[in-house]
Amino acid sequence: MMSGGNYTSIDNQKLSGSVPAVPDPGHVAVKFSDSNLQTFPPSDARGKISGSSGPPSDVDDSFSKPASGSDESQSSGWFRAFTVAAYKPYFDVDTSDVLERIKDSLFPLRDNFTEKTSDNPDLYGPFWICSTLIFVAASIGTFVTYISHKVNNKEWNYDINLVTWSAGLFYGYVTIVPLGLYIILKYFSAPSGLVQLLCLYGYSLFVFIPALCLSIVPLEIFRWLVAAVAGFMSATFVALNLRAHIKSAGERWVLIVAAIFLLQVALAVALKVYLFTVTV
Repeated sequence: MMSGGNYTSIDNQKLSGSVPAVPDPGHVAVKFSDSNLQTFPPSDARGKISGSSGPPSDVDDSFSKPASGSDESQSSGWFRAFTVAAYKPYFDVDTSDVLERIKDSLFPLRDNFTEKTSDNPDLYGPFWICSTLIFVAASIGTFVTYISHKVNNKEWNYDINLVTWSAGLFYGYVTIVPLGLYIILKYFSAPSGLVQLLCLYGYSLFVFIPALCLSIVPLEIFRWLVAAVAGFMSATFVALNLRAHIKSAGERWVLIVAAIFLLQVALAVALKVYLFTVTV
């Protein structure tokens, strides 16, 4: 060991080992790997949480897809079933589609209506058919009673109950009957789409529009004949289009189809009694 001044030096030969050299901290090189620090979530995310925020591909999210560019984009799940956007696809039809479906309803022996509308059942046609029926029933009924009273020189008063009764009958029938049938078919393990049933029953009522117009003819036997023909066409249209599907419900499918047929006939009888009959 050597000393000089205030410093002491150690002889390298007397050391038992060697000490590795320590690099100068001023020359330490720090290298960062490339990463997407400005992107969240990262595009190469791994593990159980993926970069995609959408639902799995096998999930039915028809009522949870937000409508882009609208205030309803925040709603999701079953809450969206109470929004207008949830029903937009059922009113997305052209005039040619509606006219084609109306024409099919006038040929009841063709049982391919459900096949044609299976991919795109609509509620636009049924809504306007029911609305037109309400208007025609009220106007025709009022006109016929007015003429009858004038011919018999009796005082005539407008009956507002024709409008309310017609609205309750047609809107109620085209809603409650398909809903009840939907529950029954689901019970018998032969489920059918509710919108498909609403579409079928809505178009089945179109034949009553010309029938109501023909009720102007002041012949009771003729009115009964018109009501019978309209009821038979409407009932056959619904029954034949549901027959192939209801067959999967088992041996009771005949009873279900018969009940559907008779219910449509009962609707025609109700129309004849309350709308086709003129009392003075």
